[in-house]
Amino acid sequence: MSFPILQKYLARLSDATGAASSIWLDHEGKAQGRFFNCTMSSAFQPIRQLDGGAAQAYEGLARSVSAQDQGLSLWKLLDHAASDDESIELDRLCRMLHAINFFRQAGESSADLYLNVHDRLLSAVSSNHGHAFRRILDALELPLGRVVLQLPAATPQQCWLLNYVSDNYRRNGFRFAVNVNSARDGLGVLDRLRPDVFKLEARELQGQKGLLELLQRSAASNVAVVFKRVETEQHLTALRELGAAAGVSLLVQGYLLDEPRSVLLGEPARRAA
Repeated sequence: MSFPILQKYLARLSDATGAASSIWLDHEGKAQGRFFNCTMSSAFQPIRQLDGGAAQAYEGLARSVSAQDQGLSLWKLLDHAASDDESIELDRLCRMLHAINFFRQAGESSADLYLNVHDRLLSAVSSNHGHAFRRILDALELPLGRVVLQLPAATPQQCWLLNYVSDNYRRNGFRFAVNVNSARDGLGVLDRLRPDVFKLEARELQGQKGLLELLQRSAASNVAVVFKRVETEQHLTALRELGAAAGVSLLVQGYLLDEPRSVLLGEPARRAA
């Protein structure tokens, strides 16, 4: 799938200085954008099947532009943005950059694109979360069904807000993932929000109660489970044992397997194979 409307849009973008637009193309064809005095682009970290290592999805990450493809993370800019309006502007710029840079090279891949939703954006957007981004994807004729919006872990006081935001995303045609701090939190979210994906910390496996129950109930409800920040061989070993005990397939993501890159790394990760 070549996404012809996206290709026409890319053909119109300037690759000179970006002065006339908030988004332009560099000499390699990568979309870049500017927020205040910072030039940014996209990096993608694969989310892989634990068994076999195939890339099932990629998480889009905002990075400062770097000749060595090792730009710095810009997500914390949202922590320091001066206003809610500026937070929303930066978030929408990042989402558009990631969508362009992902789908322009996705080709025949069926992989999904995971995009973060900063916790500040949960309350900054007044209504109808996801509507503006859906309009962008519709205009470029990009598939909403392959975009997964990642919601942050919520405090007990934010549960009502997660309910409201997730309902808006679903009404706008998006799937969504929920980050949870523990299996217990995940079990509490499972029936209330009906997420499409859970994301948990691989570094927090030890001593967690309810993990097997969460994995089995998630599988029964067709909810995928991604263990992020896989950084050691011990993490992989523990996850293989956990998946075997639960009788379910797990997804994994982390620097042990892949560093974020501007190109989509589709080949199976050596250590996950």
